[in-house]
Amino acid sequence: MNYTLPTEVKNILNKLQQSNFQIYIVGGVVRDLLMESASRLISDWDFATDAKPEEILKLFPDGFYDNKFGTVGIPSKDTKHLRGEEMRLHLGGGIFEITTMRKEGIYKDHRHPVEVSWTKKIEEDLARRDFTINAMALDTTLVIPRERSDRGNLHNPLKIASLVVRNDNLILVDPFNGQQDLKNKLIRAVGDPNKRFQEDALRLIRAIRIATELEFEIDPKTLQAIETNAHLIKKIAFERIRDELFKILSSSNPYAGIVKLKSAGILQIILPELEECFGIVQKGPKHDRVYDIGEHSLLTLKYTAPKDPLVRFAALLHDIGKTKTVKIEPDGNVTFYNHDVVGGKLVLEIAKRFNLSNKQTDKLYRLIRWHLFTVDEQQTDSAIRRFIKNVGIENIEDMIALRIGDRLGGGTQKAVSWRMEEFQKRIKEVLKKPFSITDLKVNGNDVMKELNLKPGPKVGEILQKLFEEVLENSSKNKRDYLLKKLKSLK
Repeated sequence: MNYTLPTEVKNILNKLQQSNFQIYIVGGVVRDLLMESASRLISDWDFATDAKPEEILKLFPDGFYDNKFGTVGIPSKDTKHLRGEEMRLHLGGGIFEITTMRKEGIYKDHRHPVEVSWTKKIEEDLARRDFTINAMALDTTLVIPRERSDRGNLHNPLKIASLVVRNDNLILVDPFNGQQDLKNKLIRAVGDPNKRFQEDALRLIRAIRIATELEFEIDPKTLQAIETNAHLIKKIAFERIRDELFKILSSSNPYAGIVKLKSAGILQIILPELEECFGIVQKGPKHDRVYDIGEHSLLTLKYTAPKDPLVRFAALLHDIGKTKTVKIEPDGNVTFYNHDVVGGKLVLEIAKRFNLSNKQTDKLYRLIRWHLFTVDEQQTDSAIRRFIKNVGIENIEDMIALRIGDRLGGGTQKAVSWRMEEFQKRIKEVLKKPFSITDLKVNGNDVMKELNLKPGPKVGEILQKLFEEVLENSSKNKRDYLLKKLKSLK
């Protein structure tokens, strides 16, 4: 595969090399290039260098540096207009990150190193990274061929004959055989996996997230270390857990990712409400199948089509209220009355725990609180309007998708029933009909003229009465009818 580095990337490499600094391409982009997935847009460009942060900033005056980990952010041409916090929120998406190479150190709180020690050896920098497929670097010396005294320090350099930049091959620095693990589709920790996870407990869920996204397996020793250290995830802020979880939910197979979280013992820590669903079976004379609520929730997630992680999160959590409402009836049937109401309350607590925004919380609540909506061909326009109001116009398609996932996750073979098809048609019809007083075929001037009233609250009250009648039967929204109705209100 021939791949041309973006001009901005070349400029960064060249500027540092011309100033006699080492500079390597590192991180996920190396993995993507080796997997020949560079045909997709790569925006997360990371570099490692022996230049100190202050030296990097001299070369890139537009850069910013406000951390102790040696990372300088360089805005791309698409983000130069951003400032302050807005720019920092763009990290990993249009911001080039250049980090001074550092050695392993002692970590505190299973997340942050106590101190940072710089190094001039790329192997030492790679040794502190999480997984072998992320512990590779591309030596870019050949972008501008020149003499360099440290060439002999490279460990196990491999030429990538298929990766060409300016007709010169780059050199892969791969001291931990990440290329082989990439070929074998394996996630393996660098060095001692227990040590890696104890340094940074976020790596516990990160390993599962990467395995899910790439559809890789996890090395047995690494997996065992995840299970052994699962309790350390409690040390990590839920905002960081949320970000990794939502990436799992956005993947092509979120079902597999959540199953891995459960088997590793992480799910019960971050989502105990969902974990409690496993083992609760809905069965009885009225049921042909035996349902484990937890497995049903996973299957609902599997069959919920939208890749929006929030919609998939709702699919995963839609039945959590059943654990609080389970009841065995005299006939042996198991019921969960009002589990949608209880689930709505529970998910508000979960949203707060994961620090979701108000908008995200509102949508998540609506999808779970109202997921038991009735689909009946006899429903009135008013009933359908109540459904739209409860769910929110902007959430209707996602709610339908959730219902389909729920249906398929319950063992039904057909995704959409004829009643659902009719219900969707009715929604479209009703959406074309009036939803506010301003849509009435009469207005306040008509009321005052017909009833000889002056402007005031009484006019609004009368319009409201007319509106309520039209809501029940939209065919009544005709000017002649409403004017006649006004006369009866004298």
